[in-house]
Amino acid sequence: MSEAHHDEEVGGDSAPASPPRDRWRTFGAPALAAVTILALCLGALVGWLSFGERTPPDDGADAGFARDMSEHHAQAVQMSQLVMQSTDDEDVVRLAVDIATNQGFERGMMATWLADWGLPRARGEERMAWMSMEGMDAQEHAAMMDLPEGVPMPGMASPTEIQELTEATGEEAEVLFLQLMTTHHLSGVEMAEAAVNQATQPEVLSAAQKMVNAQEGEVRLMRDMLAERDAEPREDIDAWLAENSAGDGAQERSDGSDGSSGETAPAPTPDDGDHSDH
Repeated sequence: MSEAHHDEEVGGDSAPASPPRDRWRTFGAPALAAVTILALCLGALVGWLSFGERTPPDDGADAGFARDMSEHHAQAVQMSQLVMQSTDDEDVVRLAVDIATNQGFERGMMATWLADWGLPRARGEERMAWMSMEGMDAQEHAAMMDLPEGVPMPGMASPTEIQELTEATGEEAEVLFLQLMTTHHLSGVEMAEAAVNQATQPEVLSAAQKMVNAQEGEVRLMRDMLAERDAEPREDIDAWLAENSAGDGAQERSDGSDGSSGETAPAPTPDDGDHSDH
């Protein structure tokens, strides 16, 4: 047997590929940490450059939205990082990286708003209390906040669900992530829409509308990704999208606008860099 042929046989007997979690610890985690830090810094810079002329009140919609959406985003980043450790699927990993990067950026931006306004990052009232200031009485707000134990805001995953996602692998992890993130996005859109209707600062109005557009696009994408895996969202996404579209049309007819209060970003494509959670 020739030496070259022998080398081919030896070389063909390669070691098995390392599992996703091992590759994540070696390459993925350091790279994502660097990207996350960069996103936070860029978000802080944008927030610093674009803060409004007037300081909003501590108990107003602008400050409340910045605090609550930051917390909401934090869990979306956590879930994205978990699924990146559990699957090699390129589409799911790409989506998770987009969400983690963009929502990390937005968290930095919102923290900078609060700093520029001279307001603390810690809230002085209940979560989402600012949403009851307009169009929602105290009883309706209490019903909205009647949540399972360990769930701080609507749409967020419970500690049990986070543990399930941590332990899942492969397609099971993909499906659970897509279902949990879809639920997360639906409530994120509701919160961002409330900010569009109630906030006063131009940068908040613009960012909130972009979050609505981006997360609605990702909800459609995740519905299709679940269908590819013979799974479904936990909610009726088609009905939700139809209701949101009807609401946008009603607002356009009533005020002659495009349904936003501030700069409006176009609806993103799956590869658009403006994905958000919040």
